[in-house]
Amino acid sequence: MIRDNFEMFAKTLYGFEDTLADELTTLGATDVRKGTRIVSFCGNKALLYKANFMCRTALRILKPIADFKVKDEDDIYRRIKALDWEQYLTVDKTFVIDSVVYSDIFKHSKYIAFRTKDAIADRFSEKFGKRPSVNVNNPDLYINVHISHDVCTVSLDSSGESLHRRGYRTAAGLAPLNEVLAAGMILKTGWRGNSHFIDPMCGSGTLLIEAALIARNIPPGIFRREFAFERWNDFDRDLFENIYNDDSKECDFKYKCYGSDISPKAIETARENVANAGLNKYIELSVKSIADYQEPPRPGFMVTNPPYGERVKVDDAIQLYNQLGERLKHVFTGYDAWILSNSKDYFNALGLHHKQRIPMLNGEIECEFRHYDIYEGKKKDKL
Repeated sequence: MIRDNFEMFAKTLYGFEDTLADELTTLGATDVRKGTRIVSFCGNKALLYKANFMCRTALRILKPIADFKVKDEDDIYRRIKALDWEQYLTVDKTFVIDSVVYSDIFKHSKYIAFRTKDAIADRFSEKFGKRPSVNVNNPDLYINVHISHDVCTVSLDSSGESLHRRGYRTAAGLAPLNEVLAAGMILKTGWRGNSHFIDPMCGSGTLLIEAALIARNIPPGIFRREFAFERWNDFDRDLFENIYNDDSKECDFKYKCYGSDISPKAIETARENVANAGLNKYIELSVKSIADYQEPPRPGFMVTNPPYGERVKVDDAIQLYNQLGERLKHVFTGYDAWILSNSKDYFNALGLHHKQRIPMLNGEIECEFRHYDIYEGKKKDKL
């Protein structure tokens, strides 16, 4: 915990490893390496704070403190008990274990967590006659145990609650979009605030809020009440406050984000979330169906996640996508449009040829994020 530079791991959603690697590199990370849903990198304490506070596509930032090969659960117990936990815990503090297992040797992640807890508790009991308690809701220390085959990595979780929980979304509609997914989608399009942004099926407003934060370059961690690293023994409050209060990189946004939904309740929810984020000046909301669009703002850029019949039921999803495709062709000319959905039938119902498609997961639902260039006239006229 004392070294100037150390290794860290940033977890992310499937498909956003490149995006997160770019974010970390921009923040000054070195030795950046991409895995599956994870990016390893090196940096100092300031970078650990910045990664939590500024990365839009990170779910959590882990600081490994040990890794070793293991044969069985008793081996895990012995190796974890031997670690110098007094660096990180005292008997009057609390902790929680998160275990992730990908192994043919070890089958039950909860049992690994249980043995890790016993190892730490027994070490303190033998040394001090007392032991720190487990607190699953609000611990002083989050510990992550990751087992891949026969290699066990023990890390301190510097984030605590997942970083996708920004803090602005106190109201949620049906099937709200994960904030990291929303931000990653926008970052992949290349949009950075250089036009109006529109989501005509905005639900609780997550895409709009993440777009406005990107356009203004406001860190997504600004709304968080706390990060786990703030309870670490070596927490540098002055260093973090300097990072937290530095608004020198915030940008002006001369356009607006426009959102609409056919549901008045969804718009009411979106308004509450936009207000919580302090973005009323940059986001305009209305109750409207896609069929009602006549004159969208220009220059414009669309990113939307229409209902697709999994968690949200649609009376006639095909008709909805027909309407979206018709409006795109006849009203949204000149736009770049990006649409997330899970069905080729729905994409076919748009009646448009996509320019690009990117596989994504929305929760456990396999989806594609497709790009449509809505040009005027025939394609050959644009070439």
